[in-house]
Amino acid sequence: MREKLVAMLDQGRKALEAADSADALQEVRVRFLGKKGELTAIMKGMGKLSPEDRPVIGALANQVKSELEDLFEERSRLVGELEMQKRLAEERVDVTLPGRRLASGSKHPVTLIIEEITDIFSALGFAVAEGPEIEQDFYNFEALNMPKDHPARDMQDTFYINDDVVLRTHTSPVQIRTMLKHAPPVRVIAPGTVYRRDSDLTHTPMFHQVEGFLVDRNITFGDLKGILTTFLSQIFGKGLKVRFRPSFFPFTEPSAEVDIQCVMCKGQGCRVCKNSGWLEILGSGMIDPEVFKAVGYDSDVYSGFAFGMGVERIAMLKYGVHDLRLFFENDVRFLRQF
Repeated sequence: MREKLVAMLDQGRKALEAADSADALQEVRVRFLGKKGELTAIMKGMGKLSPEDRPVIGALANQVKSELEDLFEERSRLVGELEMQKRLAEERVDVTLPGRRLASGSKHPVTLIIEEITDIFSALGFAVAEGPEIEQDFYNFEALNMPKDHPARDMQDTFYINDDVVLRTHTSPVQIRTMLKHAPPVRVIAPGTVYRRDSDLTHTPMFHQVEGFLVDRNITFGDLKGILTTFLSQIFGKGLKVRFRPSFFPFTEPSAEVDIQCVMCKGQGCRVCKNSGWLEILGSGMIDPEVFKAVGYDSDVYSGFAFGMGVERIAMLKYGVHDLRLFFENDVRFLRQF
């Protein structure tokens, strides 16, 4: 057994000297010092030795193990230095090369439009309010003069969670929540995400709206026209022609659709405006007394107006985008333009 240990030590030295990589060193260590290595195999035969020889051979085995471990550590350091020098030679960095600039990100076009709308109305004295996207039926419909089975509910294409909870179909519930918390006068816009079961070139199941409303004493339809005309001239440019068409919304009376002169053809008629020269841009009207009743406002004392617009609609017209889906496909070639 003594001869086996001495011979194994000599073989281990030669194997470590020949190893020229970390992987090769690891193979040598496992071969001689591993749990199933040669030293372990030799030590298993110690039970057959006499009591006098056993401590002598045990001491020699420990000496061989210690010497091989020291040789392994020393060789590992040397191989590590050689590998580092090799990498430095092969992976040399030319510090004279110009740096590579990382592409900078930018805001999404929908975000840009929301911020622009918010800035315009903030300058006109409107505060900004937010509300939950998962909304109770009361705030989304009933308080807005759309009771159960009201035909106007069919206009919304609603995602129902249950009979009393929906994904909000417009940001108008923020109007109700705000008026329930604050007494007049109030002047608020509510940008946010809304959901409807609709999908085509100009509609998506999830999109963005900005609701706005103002309540005070002696508010008239003329105030509504002045605010909206000012807003549209600022976002699309001065000299823009605007018209108000009679319409119907359950939460406003009288109600009006607001059209602008086609920004594509300047009113001459094109495919976008269906050769009419006009584009529908938002809905508006004087707040219905039934809505005031739901929030505890006295309609004999206060009056107000409300309006709502689709952000993607404005973004499409402002940026000349013909397919709404481009805003949500995250194509970097499209988004990089903004």
